[in-house]
Amino acid sequence: MVNPTVLWLIAGGIFCCLELVFPTAFVSFMMGVAAFIVAIISLVFPNHSLLMGLWLILATGLTLTSRRFFTPKRSKVLTGDDTQAIAVSGIPAGSVGRVLYEGNSWQAKCADETRDIAPNEPLYIVRRQGNTLIVLPSQMLDID
Repeated sequence: MVNPTVLWLIAGGIFCCLELVFPTAFVSFMMGVAAFIVAIISLVFPNHSLLMGLWLILATGLTLTSRRFFTPKRSKVLTGDDTQAIAVSGIPAGSVGRVLYEGNSWQAKCADETRDIAPNEPLYIVRRQGNTLIVLPSQMLDID
């Protein structure tokens, strides 16, 4: 019978190589890392059922952990070149209105909670909060 440590090392190597051939956002790689960890543990506990269960738990845990640490954070700053918008409807102070940005109607709120924005007023987009744009009137920033 083949040593379980050798089997887990081979499985780990195959999973890591699969990640190189078929990129799966570290899923195969983390399964391979889990297999390498199980190979080390198999030197002490050669029970096949225990090792298989441990591999399943480690592979799942490492995959979820890698997603948390390797997923890029979303930026609140708009990355597009166009930071200008036009107010479609009036935006009362402290309330939400509609603006036209890149050809689409967006929910928007003025960054200055005390200021009203008139319809058709040119705006500058400061940032984005979810699906709501935070805007300032262009004349307030002297942008033309």
